[in-house]
Amino acid sequence: MSMFLRSLTLSSALVGVAALGAAPAAAAPLRAHVQQAQDLGAAAPTDSVTATLVLKVRSPDALEALAALVQQPGLPTFHHFLSTGEFAELFAPSQQDIKTIKDYLRGFGITVDEVYANRLLIRATGTTDAFNQAFDVDVHTVSRNGKRFHRAHRAPKIPLLLRDLLVSIQGVDTEDAQFHPMRKNAAEFSPVLPPPPRLPKDGAIATGEPGDFTVGDAANMYNINPLYDAAIDGSGSTIGIATLANFDPQDAYTYWNLIGLDVDQNRITQVHVDGGGELSGEAGSGETCLDVEQSGGLAPGAKVIVYDAPNTGSGFVDLFYKAVAENKVDSLSVSWGSAEVFYLDAVTGEDDTGQLKAFHQVFLEAGVQGISIFASAGDSGAYDINDAFNDPVNNVLTVDAPAADPAITAAGGTTTPVALSAGPGTPDLVVSSEQVWGWDYLENYLVQYVDPSFLHELFPAGGGGGVSVIWQRPYYQDGTHGIRKTEAHQSVIFDPGDGSGPQDLLDLPAHFAGRNVPDVSLDADPESGYLVYSTTDGGLIDGFGGTSFVAPQLNGITALLAQSAGGRVGFLNPALYRYKETLHGAASPLVDISAGDNWFYAGVNGYDAGAGLGVLNVANLAAAIRHDRHGH
Repeated sequence: MSMFLRSLTLSSALVGVAALGAAPAAAAPLRAHVQQAQDLGAAAPTDSVTATLVLKVRSPDALEALAALVQQPGLPTFHHFLSTGEFAELFAPSQQDIKTIKDYLRGFGITVDEVYANRLLIRATGTTDAFNQAFDVDVHTVSRNGKRFHRAHRAPKIPLLLRDLLVSIQGVDTEDAQFHPMRKNAAEFSPVLPPPPRLPKDGAIATGEPGDFTVGDAANMYNINPLYDAAIDGSGSTIGIATLANFDPQDAYTYWNLIGLDVDQNRITQVHVDGGGELSGEAGSGETCLDVEQSGGLAPGAKVIVYDAPNTGSGFVDLFYKAVAENKVDSLSVSWGSAEVFYLDAVTGEDDTGQLKAFHQVFLEAGVQGISIFASAGDSGAYDINDAFNDPVNNVLTVDAPAADPAITAAGGTTTPVALSAGPGTPDLVVSSEQVWGWDYLENYLVQYVDPSFLHELFPAGGGGGVSVIWQRPYYQDGTHGIRKTEAHQSVIFDPGDGSGPQDLLDLPAHFAGRNVPDVSLDADPESGYLVYSTTDGGLIDGFGGTSFVAPQLNGITALLAQSAGGRVGFLNPALYRYKETLHGAASPLVDISAGDNWFYAGVNGYDAGAGLGVLNVANLAAAIRHDRHGH
């Protein structure tokens, strides 16, 4: 029986918005409001800048259409995926366009370092003075937490000559820690040290113990074992991990060895993008460890390529463009993100960074190349912005990016059956069936039986979900029962702490027919969570969860689906929503989650923004995809 409950003081658990520093100048993305930084003035004109120029796809409407057509059974386009070269010839700017950009940069003394194979991304280096002149950015030096960064005082201005060729310019801002991993550890809330991690016994891969689950337990819960029994283990597939921290591959091999999983000891390849992600302890390398352990554990026969980059805006973009342009992976997952609204301008309410557009077109490229992509939907329930603001007064319904992009599969979270106790004389807290993960069930228990001061302390930990305020509802969600619109009266409130009182930074659109997330879910609650092996976290530890587990698990599952189907399966959402409407009963690949909530959206029959379409029956999903592809 788990005992993962610990009292926190309100002063440490609830950091108010007022502590975030003074509001930045107008016409700045909301993200700047939560990054305390001292402006030290204009950067030295000879400082070096390496930036990412993201190029526009040609015929974006045709690309959107093809991304849908390759997932439509019965058409000649179904699962006929493009190579990177074929994609570039159809949709990327021409070589002459590339020359035009190079010539423009050369005129300011900016050197092109690399052009990606898909012809959608250029890396270029020059001085701050050169970038100021070329793109009117006015680069300043800022200091935050003892480190110095460059920050563009103005959003890059794309000149008229390049306006039809460029989507965005990333990397002039070099501030790090822009994105966070989606994982939580139950031990943070325990009144006593959790019991030692329990490993599988008697040759089993699974433990059967909530909090000590392994990939073997996930296989048991989601009907994966019939595929293993049919000798389907991911062989022939390559799993990709997109991450913002380096890690030691030996940690993954140790985990697989400890749980009794036999794997190729040379299956992991690392690709360090833009110099790679720094080894950053609990918030970094441990995240990459669990991504590799979970995805590679569910598909023990697959190879794994880990793409890591610095935790910056350009690093995050470059990760995806590198992986998709190389086209070596059959599926790709990411467990890092940021609140969608942080991309919006505090004045106009529009995305002036171009980063979301940059993500979207590379996700579409992945789709037409047959690469399945998964993103964690977040661990702050229906209130994703609270990961930064951390203030229960600012309860604005928000979702996470990039999970909210309609060209990616968003991974939500559930709580599986578990019994918890706060100690002798306290009744057990029993979760008897799988439900939407939201720690309100735990908070209510603590308030009633442990200490009333627990009120608000666990808010809003839970599986991310809700409605995008940026992306319109995609075609595959049309007609799905349970799809929601945005709620009314949702505003981002900021208190600059100067006595002027709270400010309404941004009113979010009401009743907007936006993209709903998540799409599907699996167990993510740390209370019913998993074992992880991470040297930087202390070795073998238990009680870990978060939607960080779900995205890589879906990644590994997709390697099994690809082997079962005889090749890449690509973007899964159109099939998943179609199966929800057409396959029922014993053949259904999806199991409704009709209990629990993520602090706002409750589990119901059909779609809900707590668990999405539900959890997977993987063997049934494999059978449905085989039927679509081969007719049997």
